[in-house]
Order: sequence, then C-alpha cells, then structure tokens
Amino acid sequence: MNKLTHLDENGAARMVDVSDKAATDREAVAEATITLSPEAFEAVTTGTAKKGDVLAAARIAGIMAAKKTSELIPLCHPIALTKANVDFDPDSERNAIRIIASARTTGQTGVEMEALTAASIAALTIYDMIKAVDKTAVIGDIRLVSKSGGKSGAFVAPSSAKPAYRSAGMRSRARPATLMSAVAAPPPTKADANRDTGAQREAFRSFMTSRHLRATQWAKEAGVPAAHIYAFLTGKARAIPADVAEQLARAARTRVEDMFK
Repeated sequence: MNKLTHLDENGAARMVDVSDKAATDREAVAEATITLSPEAFEAVTTGTAKKGDVLAAARIAGIMAAKKTSELIPLCHPIALTKANVDFDPDSERNAIRIIASARTTGQTGVEMEALTAASIAALTIYDMIKAVDKTAVIGDIRLVSKSGGKSGAFVAPSSAKPAYRSAGMRSRARPATLMSAVAAPPPTKADANRDTGAQREAFRSFMTSRHLRATQWAKEAGVPAAHIYAFLTGKARAIPADVAEQLARAARTRVEDMFK
C-alpha cells in the first residue's frame, strides 16, 4: 500500500513539501452528475428558471471554486491556475446534467482537487437554483476522469464509454463530446458566427418563453428528438438542423425565421 503523503511519520496531518518537485504541465478533468425532475430539467435547459440562467451561474461558481480550492480543503496547495473550465452535457432521457470541469497549471503539484471542486460546486449551484422546483434532485458520480503531468504521469479513469474529455497527451484543450452535427437555421455569416449564434440562441429561448413552449412537449408535437432543442439552448450545438427547425416551426404555427429573431 502506498504511504499517505498527507501524514507524517507520527500520523499527523501535514501539507506535502513540493519544493524539490519539478514544475511540469498538469491538467485534470473531473465530472459530476445531477439528476432532476422533468420540470426542473426543463427549466434548467431552457433558461426559464425563476432565478435566471442556471447553467451560466453554475459555470461561474465552478470556476470560482477551482480558484479557491486551497481555501476550502485544508491541505491543498494554493495553485496558480492557467485554465479552469466547466461544461455541461444534458441527458434528456434521464433528466440529468453531466458536469465536466477541467483545470490546468504549470507547477509542482497537480490540479485534481481543483477540477473535482469545480464539478462539485457547479452541481451544488444547480441544486440551489432549482430547489424551489425540485428538492429531490440527486448529485452523484463525482469522480476524477483524467489527469496528466507530475511524477505519477497520466491517468484515465476506467469506463465503459470513452470519457467526454480526452486529448492527445492531455496537453491540447479538452473538448466535450459532440452531441450532434447541425446545420444553422438560419446560417450565421463567417465573420459574425459566434455573435450571431449567441443572438439566435437568446432569440430562440425568448420565443419559447413567449409562447410558453416546453421543449419536451414541443419536440413531441413536432416529431423530433428534444435533444436537438436542449443541445442548441445549452451551447452543445451551434444550431438546430434545418429539417428539425422546419418541423418545430410547423408545430408552433410560425415561420422558421421568426423563431430566431
């Protein structure tokens, strides 16, 4: 059994001395899952929760938590993070949201706890913002997905499915698994792609709110998977496929262009 590095020879807790360790590029990815009621899931993914944009708040909370990990966990070293990121992967079949948090630094100790803390606090923030709708929401499956750098080298957690975040040598920017390929409707110009996509997403969300459209029911009436709507609203897809947008517009008795302006 490996010796617990946070205990000295007398069994007393200590902060590990990393003075002699080499500074290397280090990255860690962690995940957590929160399972919600259908009503809470709908509110979170469509941006209609009474407290506001739940996922935006959870992302900021997770990033802030990563930066303050050493203040929350007694024996962690203060770390100068070079990157902290939180992403979300909604699962409409389970009414669950998978939270993927990553952290990176160049230093003498790893960032596993920063990634785990970010994922955990993001999940708690989601709960806080929807507890008025769903006090039975369950947070679980908090774990380290992968890490790189340092004396112990790379680690990837065993899983039956490929982790959503993996990169060559764990050095390139981690990316979430793609939910689907999509064709813009209407397509943004190349020069203003990012700005236009964000504007279309907000217009689409406002359209749903003004018409009191619930993603699951609307998709059912249109005969399309609700995942297309969720993926667009949460930024996992840059756009809704043209044929899906046509069916949604038909079900809402409107024109496609009116849903995005």
